[in-house]
Amino acid sequence: MVRPDTAPNVTGRTSGGEPLLAIAGLEVNYGAIAAVKGIDVEVREGEVVALLGANGAGKSTTLRTISGLTRPRGGTVSFASERIDRLSPSRIVRLGIAHCPEGRRVFGSLSVAENLRLGATARSDRESIAADRARVCDLFPVLRERMGQTAGTLSGGEQQMLALARAMMARPRLLLLDEPSLGIAPLIVQSIFRTLAELKEMGIAILLVEQNMSLALDLADRAYVLTTGSVSMSGPAAELKADYEAVAAAYLGTRR
Repeated sequence: MVRPDTAPNVTGRTSGGEPLLAIAGLEVNYGAIAAVKGIDVEVREGEVVALLGANGAGKSTTLRTISGLTRPRGGTVSFASERIDRLSPSRIVRLGIAHCPEGRRVFGSLSVAENLRLGATARSDRESIAADRARVCDLFPVLRERMGQTAGTLSGGEQQMLALARAMMARPRLLLLDEPSLGIAPLIVQSIFRTLAELKEMGIAILLVEQNMSLALDLADRAYVLTTGSVSMSGPAAELKADYEAVAAAYLGTRR
């Protein structure tokens, strides 16, 4: 049954043991404005968890705080049982978290190959890096054809593929993915979400921020709905999708 988030520990497709990512009582301010208000979120190994909510709900801020780009005002963020909320972004990447931000943020003046190399900056295992580059090109074949092309000349969909591939070059245990469908043609969106399903099958945990609730709930094991910085609902994705009207109301901040 879909319910308000009165208890933060919602069972997903995996159970037992410590979560891979554990956010407890997270608070983030921008000046005097509270963007995130004491939320609890968990992601377990191999699990896809969706963060849903309207613009300004605190979703992207949550991802930025996990990856070390934004400092929290309060609460804790732990990864593989280690506190990370005061670590540098580079250290967090080395621990196994990769962030694919909203708007793709590829390096437009660099080639596709150079963007992929930047994704592996924290690594020194050359043979494995080469193998991973081949693997991401299998996931996104168009990138193999564009290796020498500057990223800024790619289409929006191709840039999103490159941003995802660059994040995968860090060989993450957890992928933070912010609005992968934003500004992308529907056919390309479907292709990207098929690839995300493949990553899920490979055992990569994903924390997904996505405006398209239907796509997100189809992919996710569990989901949290954020409303003005607070978790208003959470539960298994299938149950949330079954009560789509209630979720949509919470999404818009008009819960019945």
